[in-house]
Amino acid sequence: MQKRLNKEVVSKLNELGMEIYGQLERGEFPRIKLPGRTTSNIVFDEELNQFILGDQKAVRSASNIKQIRSLTQLLWVASFAKRLVSEGKSSTLRDLYYHSLNYGIKFREQLESDDTVTDLEALMTEPREAFNIFPKERSAIFGDLSIEYTTPETHKGRRANLGSNPDGVMVGLSVAQADFLSCNANKVFVIEKNAVFRRFIEERVYDKFNALLIDTAGQAPRLARLLIRRLSLELGLPVYLLTDADPWGMHIAMVIIRGSANAAHLRELTTSTARWVGLWATDIKRFSLPSFPLTKLDEQRIRLLEADMRYRDFEWQSELQEFKKTKRRTELESFSAHGLTAIVEKYLPKKLKMIADMS
Repeated sequence: MQKRLNKEVVSKLNELGMEIYGQLERGEFPRIKLPGRTTSNIVFDEELNQFILGDQKAVRSASNIKQIRSLTQLLWVASFAKRLVSEGKSSTLRDLYYHSLNYGIKFREQLESDDTVTDLEALMTEPREAFNIFPKERSAIFGDLSIEYTTPETHKGRRANLGSNPDGVMVGLSVAQADFLSCNANKVFVIEKNAVFRRFIEERVYDKFNALLIDTAGQAPRLARLLIRRLSLELGLPVYLLTDADPWGMHIAMVIIRGSANAAHLRELTTSTARWVGLWATDIKRFSLPSFPLTKLDEQRIRLLEADMRYRDFEWQSELQEFKKTKRRTELESFSAHGLTAIVEKYLPKKLKMIADMS
């Protein structure tokens, strides 16, 4: 499976190289046509239930002196990506930035090289992970799931159970792309906060609720989102999302469910069947949780979410209105005010029942 995907990616990169070579051979200025990644070209796809790029295109040509630099950078990143995939190696975004210095590719800063990688994603309609390029891992998984590694070559064929490390196993490229061998869980809890992830491990939530636990450490990285989607589609596991009760926590859940504008050029990172179980704005009063006033930035964010097509459903809009009404927010850790085990013994059973009754 992985070899087939690698061949497809290398083939796409070869086609790009041959296209540029053909232009040079014909005495033409090299040029490429990129999907426009401006906000004006981001549309909401009703069928996919996520943001996607529209039909606008932008030409980047060596005939325009202002575009020569960015075109050269893009072609170098494509060449670097082909080398990684062909040799079965990988790179972080940071490593790519420093590697470019050896070739005289002058990115002003890493933000510029990161953006060039995103251009290549949009051009190739492939995520950076398909090029073996990824950011620093920060998410983790814990639970009774046995996997077999397919990458890198040094570990291909090795097997592991993701409940073997009490700190959780880092969700890197190898874990996200591994084959699933067996799973004794029947659900997935995706958790925004590491402190709560650790609490769930200590309180044996994986046993009590027969669940896999995933720590996103804030906004879920792409590899975590890919793994969540795979667990849902390939194993048929229901996914439950737990975040802070604030507009930022809501958006962490929404990005997993319906995607982000920043990744509108990509598909197959969303899990549309995932359920946000809280913390909701209404949970603050329902569970008598200590809370804090919304900040001006929180209030501004709420107004933006109100107008966002992804939040049009009644359940999301009602929680946004509750935030506006109470002007309060809280965190998952707030359950500790009722005891260390309150979030496990009181909150989870009630919220799962509420979600089931709403279905």
